Amino acid sequence: MILQKRKLNQVKQDHFRQHGGMILFERMRSENGLAFTVFSEAELVKATDSYDKSRIIGKGGHGTVYKGIVKGNVPIAIKRCALIDERQKKEFGQEMLILSQINHKNIVKLEGCCLEVEVPMLVYEFVPNGTLYELIHGKNQALQIPFSTLLRIAHEAAEGLSFLHSYASPPIIHGDVKSANILLDGNYMAKVSDFGASILAPSDKEQYVTMVQGTCGYLDPEYMQTCQLTEKSDVYSFGVILLEVLTGQEPLKLDGPETQRSLSSKFLSAMKENNLDVILPSHVNGGQGSNELIRGLAELAKQCLDMCGCNRPSMKEVADELGRLRKLSLHPWVQIDAEMIESQSLLSGTTTASFEIEVGTTGYPTQEAENLPMNPRSSYYAR
Repeated sequence: MILQKRKLNQVKQDHFRQHGGMILFERMRSENGLAFTVFSEAELVKATDSYDKSRIIGKGGHGTVYKGIVKGNVPIAIKRCALIDERQKKEFGQEMLILSQINHKNIVKLEGCCLEVEVPMLVYEFVPNGTLYELIHGKNQALQIPFSTLLRIAHEAAEGLSFLHSYASPPIIHGDVKSANILLDGNYMAKVSDFGASILAPSDKEQYVTMVQGTCGYLDPEYMQTCQLTEKSDVYSFGVILLEVLTGQEPLKLDGPETQRSLSSKFLSAMKENNLDVILPSHVNGGQGSNELIRGLAELAKQCLDMCGCNRPSMKEVADELGRLRKLSLHPWVQIDAEMIESQSLLSGTTTASFEIEVGTTGYPTQEAENLPMNPRSSYYAR
């Protein structure tokens, strides 16, 4: 019995070293005050009642996610990854530490990890209200979520991805952008999740070459040909999310004619024929969304879905445009009045006075209460 325990402890120590645990500890010692926890396997077993099936809140290709409760009755999400790239083993701990330092309201916080197991486990903040995928395609479809709400969530998700690409150091490519990886917190604010496929952007462009990963229906065609993952791969995938917001349809259907299976193909064909109305639901087409707003969002999605990555906008440009469209959706008269004031001042030769509208704490015009389902069952991260 004692011999078995020693062997088990030795195996745990070996896994810990293999996953860069010693290097991680050195970094944590040298940088005091880091909010990152290295959990023991025993702690996570206890937190999940020995990974009880009732604790599963998500399951997919990258692994299984459990809801856990740790000291202080704090809820967490524990991801048991299915596999790890052998080439990344030594750097795993350090990379997780870097990811944990990302602080943005629209990105799920990585709280810690467990390295003393064969495949490392990741520990995230718990986000309670399900995913954007569930909101659009789930059992709450009948509620017809306001289009302005979906636009807000898309804008917030774009802000999160823009932060990863442009402001994180080093920059981070997500690698598996999809509506199921956009979680919704207690206030239905978007949080980009699941960095299981993420890579830290290397300085040498040749190092972008990686195994094809991601989710069918969202995969960048250029990436599938070259196996080079770039920021523009995330942009393409986000373009598919915009189509989900616009049409309410799933990215991929396995039944029906082959030409109708891919949402992106259907959309691009409709845009080419100037017949977008055929794929828009009635509550969007001539309903909740103005023509200018719908056309603007469709044009942005089209740019994101360009076959050539170099022609796609950056995530920052996508976020900025969604912000503009969002303001337009809340108060379409603002832009008209602002343009009228500007043109009048130019004709009269006077300077334009500052033009202000009442805005909420988000920096956007105030709106009516959003009609959202209460606490749908979360299908967290995974996929």
